[in-house]
Amino acid sequence: MRIIVAATNDLATDQRLSRHCSALYEYGYEIILRGRILRESLPVERRPYRTMRVKHLFRRGPLFYAEYNIKLFFFLLFKRFDIVNSNDLDTLPACYLASRLKRKPLVYDSHEYFTGVPELNGRPVVKKIWETIEKLILPKIEHFITVSRSIASVYSERYGSNIDVVRNLPVPVYNIPAAKRQNFSLPDSMKMVIMQGAGINTDRGAEEAVMCMHHTGNTILVIAGKGDAIPGLRKLVKAEGLEKKVFFIATMPRERLMQLTSLCDCGLSIDKDSNLNYRYSLPNKLFDYIMAGIPVVVSDLPEPRRIVEQYGVGMVAGCLSPKGLSEKINEVLAAPPGKWKGKLEKAAKELNWDREKHKLLAVYQRIGTER
Repeated sequence: MRIIVAATNDLATDQRLSRHCSALYEYGYEIILRGRILRESLPVERRPYRTMRVKHLFRRGPLFYAEYNIKLFFFLLFKRFDIVNSNDLDTLPACYLASRLKRKPLVYDSHEYFTGVPELNGRPVVKKIWETIEKLILPKIEHFITVSRSIASVYSERYGSNIDVVRNLPVPVYNIPAAKRQNFSLPDSMKMVIMQGAGINTDRGAEEAVMCMHHTGNTILVIAGKGDAIPGLRKLVKAEGLEKKVFFIATMPRERLMQLTSLCDCGLSIDKDSNLNYRYSLPNKLFDYIMAGIPVVVSDLPEPRRIVEQYGVGMVAGCLSPKGLSEKINEVLAAPPGKWKGKLEKAAKELNWDREKHKLLAVYQRIGTER
């Protein structure tokens, strides 16, 4: 059975897509993963299934989405497939139309609450267009998966859909070579707090994390990854005289990032409740911290709070002011390591892709029985 998976990104760093396609391939499906390529795109590492990346004339905006969906529609129209997988709302028009014309099942995978993303704030016309597409198509979707219970509840209440939750849990990591702080040019003698991710953007709490370093004593902050907030954060660090307390590390392969994370004493996941997408999100980095064996401080949002309270792996910061955040960080760092170790080990055994992937496979198995 052939599944075509469609995405608008360049495939190089989308771990959710990689995990999903690998799980489906291992189960016996033939997979074609189709994305885009940009001038600055990294190579896609060798994978057992087929990947293809398409060039586009436009990089962003309405013209890009129109071009992308037109090209994708004709590709699907003339390519054999048994199931088409649409990743997020920006791929859905082409996937939905092709699936209807060819009478093939469609799986819609919503990685986020798309019409609630901060990029649509202050853009009422663009937001209205996406909301219209959502209202026209989502009530007709039979096979719908998303990343958190909160997002599933919103969509289910709005469109009456039956939605499967497949969380963005990491692949377990085993026998990663040990590293030292010197390997990352970081000091040995201080406690270390990390904020990592490929989307260190506005309203992700990074500014507050920097400012709270004024209140954390013998502690440094490591910001590892990329995002549109990074240039402003560098300026903030310089303006506040925190060059010896805040360190920036560029994006790196996951194994090396896990080496770095395991050297830290606390991980931060402190998105603000500034938009619906952040409110309902369940950040990947939370599970990476748990997998690396370090306690966490999270913002008081439904999904991160649920994980922290269920497994007892850290603290919930009710106030994200620099002073309020530093109090929670200091409390985590002051606790004896034994307070967290067993709880983190238990959580890591349960919150990983080896267990979660069976929920994904169940969706496709159900489609097979319905055909």
